[in-house]
Amino acid sequence: MYFNVASDPEFGHRSHLSEATQLKIFGERGGDPDRVGKRAPLDCLLWRGKREGEPFWESSLGAGRPGWHIECSAIALHYLGQSIDVQGGGSDLLFPHHDMGASEAFALTGKRFSQNFMHAGMIGLDGEKMSKSKGNLVFVSALRQSGVDPNAIRLALIESHYRSNRDWSAALLARAENRLQEWKGALAHSRGTPAHETIAAIRTALSDDLDTPRALEAMDRWASEQNGEGDVGGPGLMSRALDALLGIAI
Repeated sequence: MYFNVASDPEFGHRSHLSEATQLKIFGERGGDPDRVGKRAPLDCLLWRGKREGEPFWESSLGAGRPGWHIECSAIALHYLGQSIDVQGGGSDLLFPHHDMGASEAFALTGKRFSQNFMHAGMIGLDGEKMSKSKGNLVFVSALRQSGVDPNAIRLALIESHYRSNRDWSAALLARAENRLQEWKGALAHSRGTPAHETIAAIRTALSDDLDTPRALEAMDRWASEQNGEGDVGGPGLMSRALDALLGIAI
């Protein structure tokens, strides 16, 4: 059984891809655009009949299992209600998974499934996307076991904007560790440049689509100005703000 994507007038408006690109990606990510008998090539699977060696459930449609997109939509509708505020994930989930799942939910409820969508860029290694199938994963647990400060890991990950694709590398981690040491040195003083203006700049950057690179630059400027003189408590206030706003606990 297939879902008729034409039943949602907003289908494809979330990913903003051309039909040719949609068809290409759909075929690469588990879809069957060339299957004969469907109303449209982009129609996606709702229910698949029982297959040997695969999980299945009994239903009014016979034994089988739901398609990938509808199972996630059904779970969300059951536990979160007919409309949610934000749906997010990796950029590779935007199409077809999130686009088709949202269309299926709309067909069921007549309401927009999610008011906002946020998709993070892919983190690669040596120019390739990290994936289980390729075995080129860098684990946070392994970095921690090797003695890497978790704050440095976080700084490395937020050096670039969350929507951008980027590579993990030793150079990236080294930059983050150097930045962390500079911040620690600046925050070690009991006096410092007033923190309120910098904290406001960090808040403004994060309010603009989580612009973490701009937030880090604001903190870098503040750290470079510290010489142990100025307001009492400025470094302490900045330290608490970094923890609250960026999750960097120093």
